[in-house]
Amino acid sequence: MNILVPVKRVIDANVRVRVKADGSAVDLDNVKMAMNPFCEIALEEALRLKEAGHAESVVLVTVGGEKCQDTLRAGLAMGADRALHIVTDAALEPLGVAKLLAKLVERDDYGLVILGKQAIDDDNNQTGQMLAALLGWPLGAYISKVAPDGDGFKLTREIDGGLEQLQVTGKCVLTADLRLNEPRYASLPNIMKAKQKPLDTLTAEELGVTLENRLEILGVSEPPSRAAGVRVSGAAELVAKLKDEAKVI
Repeated sequence: MNILVPVKRVIDANVRVRVKADGSAVDLDNVKMAMNPFCEIALEEALRLKEAGHAESVVLVTVGGEKCQDTLRAGLAMGADRALHIVTDAALEPLGVAKLLAKLVERDDYGLVILGKQAIDDDNNQTGQMLAALLGWPLGAYISKVAPDGDGFKLTREIDGGLEQLQVTGKCVLTADLRLNEPRYASLPNIMKAKQKPLDTLTAEELGVTLENRLEILGVSEPPSRAAGVRVSGAAELVAKLKDEAKVI
């Protein structure tokens, strides 16, 4: 089985996000970029499956401009075998990315696609679900534990009431939750080796996909500043404020 791991280049999780003055988008000028944290978790799980003998190779793929290759090289340094870069400067939406991935899976015959449950830039949490629907494959979403079982996997995911156990068989799509694992750091020797690993490029046109924008960003703004807390004298005053000011009871 070959595993496909889609990854995304986003603003580093430790960087404070700034909004452009005109409110049209997030400011990306001179901002440190990195692999989406949930994508790192998905890649780590794919590497563990390969190391345990459940997969032959781990292939990375990303969609975007030229700078996305830095993200792929970082994934190759973690241990992926090769990488694919679908080159485009078009604005990307979950459905367009899912269509590209579906064509790639059909072309190269992967047995498992594992990706992060969402990207921390737009938080859409849609690509994995759309990909599974396009392929007609079973979906394990928000997975916190993966255990190979025969021709499939036993899966665990967190729900409001506790933990839910799932069983999938055959080819499937999994989306990784935060608690699935702790991604490894790339060692210096592996960073050097990553420069020699295959990184192929292709276009949406080669996959037969036309990228169309169906979403329009009306505006981007920073969240409002949090108001200062208020000290109350007792329970009666607290209840009065919750009822008369906050209107929550």
